[in-house]
Amino acid sequence: MAQEKKSTKAGNSFFPNHHVIGMSQESWEKAAAAAGKNRPSTISQVAATEGVELTMHLENGKVGAYIAKVKLAVNLTLNPK
Repeated sequence: MAQEKKSTKAGNSFFPNHHVIGMSQESWEKAAAAAGKNRPSTISQVAATEGVELTMHLENGKVGAYIAKVKLAVNLTLNPK
């Protein structure tokens, strides 16, 4: 699973972004669903998702796997001290 972290701040919330990759031999839709399930175990609540990139792995001129790279935005509320 590949990850790229970025973040933005809004009020008392913090939205780190994680890129995850999913694969399926059947479709890009199933690959994207697999990416959502592939998120790091530390992420419990996803605020939003965005499809970033769709690719295929070819084997002998035929699709061997569909690959979906998905960005997950996680809503973390900051507790002011």
